[in-house]
Amino acid sequence: MSDVYILGIETSCDETAAAVVRSGEELIANVVYSQIATHQPFGGVVPELASREHLRAIVPVVRQALEQANRTLESVDAVAVTRGPGLAGALLVGVSYAKAITYAVGKPLIGVNHLEGHIHAVLLEERKHGKWTPQFPLLALVVSGGHTHLYLARQREAGWTYHDVGHTRDDAAGEAFDKVAKLLELGYPGGPVIDFLARHGHGHAVKFPIAQIKHRDRNPENRHGDDETRVDFSYSGIKTAVLRYVEVHNMRKAIEERRRKLREIASPKAEDVLAACDKQTLDLVASFQNALVNDLVSKTLYAARGNNVASIFVTGGVAANSELRARFEAQAGEEGVSVHFPSRKLSTDNAAMIAAAAYPHYLAGDFAPDDLSADAGLRLR
Repeated sequence: MSDVYILGIETSCDETAAAVVRSGEELIANVVYSQIATHQPFGGVVPELASREHLRAIVPVVRQALEQANRTLESVDAVAVTRGPGLAGALLVGVSYAKAITYAVGKPLIGVNHLEGHIHAVLLEERKHGKWTPQFPLLALVVSGGHTHLYLARQREAGWTYHDVGHTRDDAAGEAFDKVAKLLELGYPGGPVIDFLARHGHGHAVKFPIAQIKHRDRNPENRHGDDETRVDFSYSGIKTAVLRYVEVHNMRKAIEERRRKLREIASPKAEDVLAACDKQTLDLVASFQNALVNDLVSKTLYAARGNNVASIFVTGGVAANSELRARFEAQAGEEGVSVHFPSRKLSTDNAAMIAAAAYPHYLAGDFAPDDLSADAGLRLR
């Protein structure tokens, strides 16, 4: 079969991205416009601002990706766009634009689930190093600011099927990172700065128990038989435990002083934040990260054993965390399970993963209907 060039578009949250991928395995161009500076003053993503920024950026971002790939809209074989899950307004910008350009040039449109995109980011990276073929079933942990999901993936003809065998009941792991960073005045986004600061603290200084949910998921759609081992995640409790620690140990004054110092710096770097932290804060941050990472790793490996899988994909923004990567590689290796990550560049939201995930849909002729719309709560199946 001749090469297939797919233009991917991603606008599910706060990154406007476009990429061109050849036959699901070679990244030709990848452009990401980040909105971090826009949302930084608020300590989190403001949906209305995100939508406005997507409207400003989507045309130049797509144009830049096509120029980098030395392609035109007429010379790509299809356009893929994230249709969900995500922020409704942000998704609508990408979906509306993708529908308009495919209608204008007569190309097929492929709607992609954002979570499937993250999973295929791993496959895209692995194929860069050779014709690597995954062994099914495999377990995929998608962990980011908006998602903490564990999927049992199987191959079906040209595509994949996914069974949800674990998810968070409240906060996502990345959301907990951001909220703890905001509470401690460490800056936004919280994940990278906490990862950096944790290296300078004692990870066992504070004991943070993680919620263990015993009862079965009440939603029958999440259950696919008693033979599947399920796990549950919950991170609202550890966020509250950090708040309680701050109150009991009278850390408010130190937090206010850190905010004052960092506001005097135009664009504070991680080293500036480190200089503004005392030992108590560093130990708290390291202990928080240690507890959260331990929960993600231990529960994923438990599900891997119970579902008899030989490979684990770990993907999403939190997959860039250095302690998470090191712990997975060490513990999975001890159990004879291979673990695979995307590069840090493709861990966070990007359009390369959307174009890669669209390739099996292209081969199957699974194209979007004319009435394709954004679906903020789209499920992965």
